[in-house]
Formats: sequence, C-alpha cells, structure tokens
Amino acid sequence: MTSLRVFIVDDEPLARLRLRGLIDAIQEPRCEVVAEAATGSQAATWLREHGCDVVLLDVQMPGADGLQFADGLAQRPPGVPAPLIIFVTAHAMHAVRAFELEALDYLTKPVRRERLQAALARAAQRLAERAAAQAQQPADQPVASDAAADFIALSDRGRVLRVPLAEVLYFKAELKYLTLRTAGETHVMDGALSDLEQRFGERFLRVHRNALVARWAVRELQRHAPTNFGELDGGDGEAADSWAVRVVHVDEWLAVSRRQVAAVREALAGQGR
Repeated sequence: MTSLRVFIVDDEPLARLRLRGLIDAIQEPRCEVVAEAATGSQAATWLREHGCDVVLLDVQMPGADGLQFADGLAQRPPGVPAPLIIFVTAHAMHAVRAFELEALDYLTKPVRRERLQAALARAAQRLAERAAAQAQQPADQPVASDAAADFIALSDRGRVLRVPLAEVLYFKAELKYLTLRTAGETHVMDGALSDLEQRFGERFLRVHRNALVARWAVRELQRHAPTNFGELDGGDGEAADSWAVRVVHVDEWLAVSRRQVAAVREALAGQGR
C-alpha cells in the first residue's frame, strides 16, 4: 500500500512536532509527512504546486483560520485533487461547521495516537473507495474530480453522510423534502432543487419542476410512459403529453415537462456522440 501523504497545518511548532511524532509511531496505515505550514496562506501556496492525501488542519491560526482555509479548498477548479481534511484543534465548538465543510474527522487536542490512527485509517479507506468507484464507473459516466463539491453532505439521525455526486442518479422534490437516489439507496435531505441546479447544472438535467437527473443516467425518453411522480404528474396541466425518462440502474421513469423535452432529447443525442 502506498503511504498516505500528510500535510500538517498548525501555527504552533510544538503542536506540529507532536503530530509528526504521533504519525511516525503509527504502523498502519503507513503515512509520510510531506510538508508543514504555520498559516493558511502558507498552506495554500504549497498546495498550488504540490499534492497530498490528507491535511491535518488547526482552526485558530494567524490570518485566515482553518475553517476559512477549508472553505477555500472547496472552491478549487474542477479536476484539482482534493486532500481529505482532518481538523486538529483545542476547540470543540467548531465541529458542526467543520462537518458542514465536509471534513473527514474532527480531533481535539491533546490528540491520542489511537484516535489519530483511526482517523487516518478512515482516510485510507475513503481514498481506496474513491479509486475503486472511479475504476468501476460506466464508460459514459464522467469521472468525478476530487473536489469537495463532488460530495453531498446529508444529516441522518445525528450522523453526517457524504454521498459521492457521481453516484447520484436523481434528485426529486417531494412535499417539504428532497429525495436523493443512488443505485442502491434512497436518502431524504433538506434543500431546494433550484440551489442544486445552480451548483451542479453542468452534470444534472432539469426534466421537471420536481426533478433533476444526472445526464449520464438518462437512458430513454418516451411519450405516454409510466412515471414515479404519482399524483404530482400533470399538476401543471401536462398530463396529456405524459413524457417521461427512464433512469439507469433503478429502471424508474420520471415525468418530463413539455418545456424540457427538447433539452432531454439533446442530452440523449449527446450521449451517442
């Protein structure tokens, strides 16, 4: 197994020295400290020319704090490798915000070796899963970049789940909630389709006022096809047309509004090029 490349970002030299010592004592997963930085600006400069797998990140630092630095990483251009972030801080109060930024873990100082080892093991597993998922993607499914924006964070009974955007087949609005559908699971989430369309419009196609479908997952457009919208179908006077698309892997049909039929046809034509 290749060693995890770890980047330590903390303004306290003793804290960096302690983390380096803990990492050196960890036998599994194998890790290598590739660099250190004392501020977010130093870290950003280093990352512009180098890569790493994991950033061990303090919160309170001179200049931009760790939360601002992590938020900046989320704004990277598509295709730029995204390190996993493990916050290491003396302050537990920022944990909620850290997980909103899709941090892998949040450790409080003084860090125990066992706790750090567990977090790094999760990082190694996450990277292995990411590599396996990319290797198994269909030929017509775009390979996801490593950007943090390529994950959807969900709250589930006190847990925070991260669903890779590349696995999402569609988002569907139902009553006050959204349904996120993958090949194997259905999740309920808060939010608005309009916000998701603004964020991921290049990868998802609006087929109806109630649904966004991954462009690669659209397999067929058919008139008078059954749909899974139930009584929502035709709510805007479109029942006579009854256009629908078939979604791969789950073999479900979703209603298509009349105004979106041309866009769906174009998307299907583009898949065949």
